[in-house]
Amino acid sequence: MRFESLKYVYLIGIGGIGMSGLARYFKSLGKSVSGYDKTPSTLTHEMENEGIEIHYDDDVALINDEIIAHPSAADTLIIYTPAIPSNHTELNYFSDKKYSLHKRAEVLGWITEGHYTVAVAGTHGKTTTSTLVTHILRSSGNDCIAFLGGVSKNYHTNILLGKSGNENKVMVVEADEYDRSFLTLSPDIAVITSIDPDHLDIYHDSSHVEESYALFANRTHSDGCLITKEKVQSVINYKGKTQLYSLNQNGDYFAKNINSHEGHYVYDVVTPYGEIKSVRLGITGLHNIENSIAAAAVAKAMNVDDDNIRKALASFTGVERRFDYQILQPNLVFIDDYAHHPEEIKACLSSIRAMYPERKITAIFQPHLYSRTRDFVDDFARSLELADNLVLLDIYPARELPIQGITSAMLLDKINLKNKKLCSKAELVNEITSHIPEVLVTMGAGDIDRLVEPLKNALLKKTA
Repeated sequence: MRFESLKYVYLIGIGGIGMSGLARYFKSLGKSVSGYDKTPSTLTHEMENEGIEIHYDDDVALINDEIIAHPSAADTLIIYTPAIPSNHTELNYFSDKKYSLHKRAEVLGWITEGHYTVAVAGTHGKTTTSTLVTHILRSSGNDCIAFLGGVSKNYHTNILLGKSGNENKVMVVEADEYDRSFLTLSPDIAVITSIDPDHLDIYHDSSHVEESYALFANRTHSDGCLITKEKVQSVINYKGKTQLYSLNQNGDYFAKNINSHEGHYVYDVVTPYGEIKSVRLGITGLHNIENSIAAAAVAKAMNVDDDNIRKALASFTGVERRFDYQILQPNLVFIDDYAHHPEEIKACLSSIRAMYPERKITAIFQPHLYSRTRDFVDDFARSLELADNLVLLDIYPARELPIQGITSAMLLDKINLKNKKLCSKAELVNEITSHIPEVLVTMGAGDIDRLVEPLKNALLKKTA
């Protein structure tokens, strides 16, 4: 789809990380952009400061007059996220009035047409990996556009636009598996980091998750390449060109000689073309070494030289809410992470344990979705047992209604820890500051991020 004649873009759910990227993209094209979201956030405030009009009540009367006056598909595009409920008043208004109404993923698919596209998918690791790929390309002088699933700490944004316009640039996109959204993409390089079951409200079982990832892999251009792990390849059975990577096992790309030095990992990256020696990764976590191997594989496929890869990995400062240090002091460490799936929690807590083996870890977790809590309750329990102390918040419902019997108290009962408790968001700061932890980690994909700054400020004040 071409956007030249388009004048107005309206986004329902504009505050989501993917939706906000689209809003900013169309704003950069000179379109009049506005939208609705349920809740104000840092992202929505930033967009408002950038000239994007946003309201927070589901009310047709609040929609921009230009949108109401121009229902033609030639003038106006309405974009919505599948997380919006089907009874949403504005969504139904646009549907009844026959506006050009499309899902976020479909629009992202249109945008990538005509671009050399790197699409990074996976249950875990896709945001950090896609941001790493973007940083390597940008740092090595390769102009690119990027739609990221988090806010890059190097660039302070979730979307990077071409430095000299947006035409014919390489495009890096995070490929979202929710609602099978990534099946709108046709990448030149596809990356699949993991295919652990998730979103079973959509997929129902692991076989349908695997089927969807296989379909995504097969959307790779015939002269393109899939970069993935041996375990993933054995399941999806992709027949096209494939490069395999791993943390520290044999494959086309892997790490060896992994050592920790002054809080950072140093290692060699083995590639089919030789070794990239003495890589010092700018962020911590063993899982992030593996993400960096995937990013290096993409970079080598795009002919980035070893020195530029090494320099970019060293200067990479990470993604907000991905193993994100809030406090790093001799007697107090506070990390914030987006982990909301049992495997992500396991990776996060295991990495913290590897870095601070002698310290007690206090974890605060906010479960995300009743259905995910129900589907993986035993896995959540086992992963959360990797902490020494656990504080559990109420389930964040997001798009869902409550499910009978599915509560944080039910989850807490299944966790074999001596020091565990439920806590309300209102009581959390006092609870944590009453016994200053040695290592604190907040985890979750709901609104727990709004508690990070109050926790950080209270801990700093208490330990000053």
